[in-house]
Amino acid sequence: MKLVPTPLAGAYVVELEPLRDERGFFARTYDAAQFEAAGLDARIAQCNTSFNAVAGTLRGLHYQAEPHGEGKLVRCTRGAVWDVAVDLRPDSPTYCAWFGVELRAGGADSYYIPAGLAHGFLTLEADSEVHYQMTYHYVPDAARGVRWDDPAFGIRWPGAPVTIADRDATYPDFVR
Repeated sequence: MKLVPTPLAGAYVVELEPLRDERGFFARTYDAAQFEAAGLDARIAQCNTSFNAVAGTLRGLHYQAEPHGEGKLVRCTRGAVWDVAVDLRPDSPTYCAWFGVELRAGGADSYYIPAGLAHGFLTLEADSEVHYQMTYHYVPDAARGVRWDDPAFGIRWPGAPVTIADRDATYPDFVR
């Protein structure tokens, strides 16, 4: 696997390097030593799956407040999603910047999002499923979010959401 830097400090697209033969392919999707060598949080505290029946489902943008910040390694295992992270770390050189990547089942990419970035996605196909490896366990009192269409970020989504939770649609404007 190869860690490819994104424009967001500490966020990477993880490209697989599949070994192919007549059976298909084999590829490493995670390597703690490689993550640590790159200065990334290599802990895996929790794994989650999100299933989304409808194309145009938007989830996010979510994060956990410190000291419960969580990094995420995100992979689409079914369907396709437009996956986005926004840097909410005030001391970061990429503060309030965003980066999105299309993740597809059968594709060779994952998205590593460090703690301090908000994360969300829009499903591009019905019956899309996303698998997350988290660096910290879920703490309900630390759960936070920012609005998907907040003008403070100017995220260019590939379409408007068809399905979105009230909580995600009504986060207040972000204040820098």
